[in-house]
Amino acid sequence: MSDIPTLKTSDGLVPAFEIVEPSEPAIPFVFCSPHSGRDYPSDLMAATRLGREAIRRSEDVFVDELFDFAPEFGAPLIRARFPRAYLDVNREPFELDPKMFSDALPGFVNSASLRVAGGLGTVPRIVAENEEIYQGMLPVAAALRRIDAIYRPFHRSLDELLIRTRDRFGFAILIDCHSMPSSVRALPGGRRPDIVIGDRYGTSASSRLVAMASGHLSTFGFDVARNKPYAGGYITEHYGRPAEGFHAIQVEINRGLYADERTFRPHHGFPRLKEQLQAFVERFAADVAAQYGARPAAAE
Repeated sequence: MSDIPTLKTSDGLVPAFEIVEPSEPAIPFVFCSPHSGRDYPSDLMAATRLGREAIRRSEDVFVDELFDFAPEFGAPLIRARFPRAYLDVNREPFELDPKMFSDALPGFVNSASLRVAGGLGTVPRIVAENEEIYQGMLPVAAALRRIDAIYRPFHRSLDELLIRTRDRFGFAILIDCHSMPSSVRALPGGRRPDIVIGDRYGTSASSRLVAMASGHLSTFGFDVARNKPYAGGYITEHYGRPAEGFHAIQVEINRGLYADERTFRPHHGFPRLKEQLQAFVERFAADVAAQYGARPAAAE
């Protein structure tokens, strides 16, 4: 596995991300929590105009803890410790906003994406609620250092986990774990789902696998939507290649189910939701095994 870089924080050096491996691989799943990091680097805190509470608004708060049971089921979990406000690995490598930087961006940068326009590029300009992160402009070299030092090792590690899982089982299912605000944009009729399953509009995973996941989640009484308002970001799109045996499904969980969004603390719903997610993974994995057997490389 690739070497894991470190972050310099007020508490000293910490790993930029963690990979928690099972004692023995048992199911063809890889779990990823790319936005739940809450170790804020010293250089970010020196440059930000936001306080410690405000800068946390982009966190997928405690999502890594909701899924930290994955290794017990025989699947690896990769989770960010760096915060999304510092670096977003659910973007292309170089989605950068020229308005953020004091010098010119290299020609290979994608500065025209909708995500950049919204302030949410690889190095974000804003946190949720359109709060600007930085006091002033950044040197381009600072962004490129983050990408080289953290983004690339994170994706190398995720890629290695998926290849190893596919080689062992014949295919791999990536569960990309996220959360959404309870004030998520309402669907027609005013519906605000509990969970959104994203498969890039049917391109990143077998439709049968997506139907299984949605069906099992629905049995717990969750209101489950598909692709709206979240279809999956770069990770789902990049790693979801069903024809090659790689299936990627994004799972967005309504934060109101388990946390106080104002204080960034779990509430009484957290233990119950975690138990339900454990049961979901157990049932989903059993269904996959029953449907496809040991090496379902040709899963539809």
